[in-house]
Amino acid sequence: MEGIEALMRHIYLFPLVGAILGLIYAIFALALTEIAPPGIAAALVLVVIYKLCGINHADGLADFGDGVTAHTTVEKKISAMKDVYIGTGGVVFVAVTILAVYASLAAIPRETLPLALIVAEVAAKQSMIAFAAFSNPLHKGFGQIAIENTRRSDFLIGLVIAALVCGAVMGFFGIAILLIAQITALYMVVVSKRNFGGATGDGLGATNEVARAIALVSAAILITNALEWEVFFWTPW
Repeated sequence: MEGIEALMRHIYLFPLVGAILGLIYAIFALALTEIAPPGIAAALVLVVIYKLCGINHADGLADFGDGVTAHTTVEKKISAMKDVYIGTGGVVFVAVTILAVYASLAAIPRETLPLALIVAEVAAKQSMIAFAAFSNPLHKGFGQIAIENTRRSDFLIGLVIAALVCGAVMGFFGIAILLIAQITALYMVVVSKRNFGGATGDGLGATNEVARAIALVSAAILITNALEWEVFFWTPW
């Protein structure tokens, strides 16, 4: 547990973790789009994402969805979130999120897909910092350790790091995608507080999944519209 607390004291470095993961996804995406149609390549990139990161965050999203969609008291919502069995709400939350990621990966042009993957993963990891920094822990556990050890200053430091990476990768579009993901994270804070009275590790995982999906959807919309309108966006490439 001391190791986890030490890790959480450096949570502002999460965007760099996202950058490394995004770079790995980008390499796979480049290779897969060379040999497979967009739809199949998108599905395989999804496999790579969950192979490397595991399904802990997706499991958190499922639990979060079960709790949010339970139309009962706060106590029963928390009980539904902690239940080991997945309900309809969790299935829908996970399914919609994965569909959004898949559709975005298939829609983003091959030339810019690697850049979008890097920015989206950096934005997702920074969103976890935002969720932790602006939340109150609901009960003991990993989520409590992360939330109690994350300060607003960690959020600001992480945001600067994330902005530098996203700006270097996709210029103004990268910054825009990052900001959209942060707004998503703050909305997740509100949803968690309204439904449960606080935040848990499930909320952190859910924020990572939702923010990645929103970031990729935003990237798909911005990039396709930019190409249609022949708007130039700067990248170092």
